[in-house]
Amino acid sequence: PSLLKIGHNIKFDLQMLMPYGVQICPLDDTMLMSYVLDGTSHGHGLDELALTFCGHKMISYDEVTGTGKGRISFAAVPLDKACDYAAEDADFTLRLYHHLKPRLAPEKMTAVYEDIERPLVDIIARMEFAGIKVDPLVLRSLSQTFGVKIVALEGEIHKLAGHTFNVGSPKQLGTVLFDEMGLSGGTKTKTGEWSTSAEVLEDLAVQGHSFVEKILEWRHLSKLKSTYTEALQEAINPATGRVHTSFSMALTNTGRLSSSDPNLQNIPIRTEEGRLIRTAFVAEEGHLLISADYSQIELRLVAEMAGIEVLKQAFRSGEDIHALTASQVFGIPLDQMTPDIRRKAKAINFGIIYGISGFGLAKQLDCSPSEASAYIKQYLGRFPELSAFMDLTKAEARDNGFVRTLYGRKCMIAGIHDKNAARRNFAERQAINAPLQGTAADLIKMAMIRVNKMIEEENLPVRLLLQVHDELVLEGPENEAENLAKKIKAAMESVARFSIPLVADAKCGKNWSQAH
Repeated sequence: PSLLKIGHNIKFDLQMLMPYGVQICPLDDTMLMSYVLDGTSHGHGLDELALTFCGHKMISYDEVTGTGKGRISFAAVPLDKACDYAAEDADFTLRLYHHLKPRLAPEKMTAVYEDIERPLVDIIARMEFAGIKVDPLVLRSLSQTFGVKIVALEGEIHKLAGHTFNVGSPKQLGTVLFDEMGLSGGTKTKTGEWSTSAEVLEDLAVQGHSFVEKILEWRHLSKLKSTYTEALQEAINPATGRVHTSFSMALTNTGRLSSSDPNLQNIPIRTEEGRLIRTAFVAEEGHLLISADYSQIELRLVAEMAGIEVLKQAFRSGEDIHALTASQVFGIPLDQMTPDIRRKAKAINFGIIYGISGFGLAKQLDCSPSEASAYIKQYLGRFPELSAFMDLTKAEARDNGFVRTLYGRKCMIAGIHDKNAARRNFAERQAINAPLQGTAADLIKMAMIRVNKMIEEENLPVRLLLQVHDELVLEGPENEAENLAKKIKAAMESVARFSIPLVADAKCGKNWSQAH
């Protein structure tokens, strides 16, 4: 047990051994070392790293098993050939370890690797292995409901168009919108056809075209039906009755986890139909799902990292942060606040975090780009600490090619020196958002480690199932769920000590929608 085991994407090896009750510890992972050191400046697959750092081209899997109809299973590969392939993996993993490990300390990445990434490997491996129960009957029922609505919408769309056409064909839709109906604001693609992208349609919908609103609704329901209610049924493991997503630990620029096969991190929650998808994710009999998520985490981090005293005080006293911002920026007393003004302030608050442009904000607020730019200027004028933080962050990106999170993670900023002003401006906005989103990613990972430690030390009857950005989803016995939720909330809130409180909300329910 004291012998160090080194792997490349060792999460895979952990899962292969789990059914046999074999645990690997202590461990190191060269894929994660490469990721924390170089971020998204290159890929982190073993083949690419062996070629980049060792000048060696690895034997490919296809060379060993063949391709197409001639492909054989790995079990059928002759032993000497299989040994060469496997031994080469082990050989170059060790070589990479000796190349990457010495870089961690001088590049100030030891803490991110040892305190955040490495402890997470086993936790995520067990989350993937556990999976989450999905009720196929709920999915089938939703699929049927969405199907009926889609057919009805098609009928309405065809009636308004005056003839039938394939609503799912961008070419036919473009002809109907711009040639037949004569709507203005259309743009053509490089192939000379009308663009019917979501952006184009949303612009038209804002102008009050009900026909376009129906097209957008049709697309939304069709996407939910194909990507979720139907595809999720196929993703249910017949042996476990659960969906086992895969979390990529070395893919995003800000340290966020990424989910695939299937992606459970982008299930829409802004629409009623989107929220219905979550009702299909259920707890086992006698259990409840527990959803715990951080409240306004990135807004809190803006206040903390930029040192905006007015906002920090508001978070300490539990004030409505959007109403307060509206009052500060627009000079309106809190007792005269209207929902519309608060909505504008909310859009600006989040827009600043996500590095929005005046043009982007204008679309959200339904105003001119010059008006939106004036709002941003007003906002930054009211919070000079934020302006200073943004300037410092952009300077850091220009000097280093990356920015760091509060915990030292590197977030690469490509295009910061681009001669093209639009691409350079985009990189600057990305530089402002990355340390905020990256610090939030670090915090949720630290929360997973803290919660997992608590579960093990107190032998709690609960297990982690999913992480969706600022949210953790767990499963525990029905009669203990409320108490477990309180413990999880407390663990998440105590993961870091800032000058403002971290706030987490934890709820229980028979399905994910109820718990959220």
